Amino acid sequence: MRTTYMAKPNEVERKWYIIDAEGKTLGRLASEAASLIRGKHKPQFTPHVDTGDFVIVINAEKIVLTGKKLTDKMYYRHSMYSGGLKVTPANVMIDKKPDRVIELAVHGMLPKTRQGNKMKLRLKAYAGSVHPHQAQNPEVYELRG
Repeated sequence: MRTTYMAKPNEVERKWYIIDAEGKTLGRLASEAASLIRGKHKPQFTPHVDTGDFVIVINAEKIVLTGKKLTDKMYYRHSMYSGGLKVTPANVMIDKKPDRVIELAVHGMLPKTRQGNKMKLRLKAYAGSVHPHQAQNPEVYELRG
């Protein structure tokens, strides 16, 4: 009788992928990146074992938002003080912290568990085309569609 294969944490091989965000839609890029970080593209994917890879996103300032999201989409944060809600529109956020826009989109697509918190650390987003991960020999990943 054959049993279902389950990956073991010490058997997981992690690769590095690089995604160029120039001209790409935010949501489509984020869903592909989250899938790579989670490891769903691998045949040995096991939901309760972290089998994912590292993802580097470059050119975050050249990301595209469709429709009126550039002005209508808001990013919220709270200082935990009374009246401490800070609201930032997407166009201001892309100008000031474009890497944070990608991080928030991808983090929203990962599990909200301790395992998901560890996965979030494997996303590296950079505003420009320069990144400090050349030593890891990242593979270029082309988005589908």
